[in-house]
Amino acid sequence: MLMSTSGWKVGDRVIHAGRPEWGTGAVTSVEAAVHNGHACQRLGIRFDRVGPKTISTAFADLRHPDAAPSLDRKLSDAAGLDGPDHLKAAQVLGELPDEATDPFISFKARLTNTLKLYRFTGSGGSLLDWATAQTGLSDPLSRFSRHELELAFDRFKMNLEQHLRRLVQDARKKEPESIAAAMSSAPPAGQQALKRADNWR
Repeated sequence: MLMSTSGWKVGDRVIHAGRPEWGTGAVTSVEAAVHNGHACQRLGIRFDRVGPKTISTAFADLRHPDAAPSLDRKLSDAAGLDGPDHLKAAQVLGELPDEATDPFISFKARLTNTLKLYRFTGSGGSLLDWATAQTGLSDPLSRFSRHELELAFDRFKMNLEQHLRRLVQDARKKEPESIAAAMSSAPPAGQQALKRADNWR
């Protein structure tokens, strides 16, 4: 069970760390609740991109918007990269989020967070959802062309596949039970990817 900060109030701006593609949300209602003996909150939140949602802080990782990825900061950090700005942007957009790669969190958490990324595809609205999650921009097409986003997604998908293979190899050696645990909560595309990665040895 996840216990997010229980102290949100009406009017607060939040992001859902597990669904950054929803954009920034405004808390519209707050109700005290208890889950498994722990105090939490049941929140009504209106998100910029998906509208109203009802969310429990016992399960959702809600954060302040300043915790969202900053594309400008990432691009500034990449200023030393060679090549035109759109190539730098493609490289930055192709990076995996820290929740999938942080070596200081458990294999199960890294696998779970990595497999969740397979919910995105490189076409239609899913491409824009992915770009929003990667950049924090409510409208990624205001900054990038669709072609640039498609190229960046291809890089992201390649990085994702390589990362998952390495992660599964390490988990097999050090924490094999984490693979089955992550499989049970993965989206269908993530389950297929995990099977591929596990058979790739």
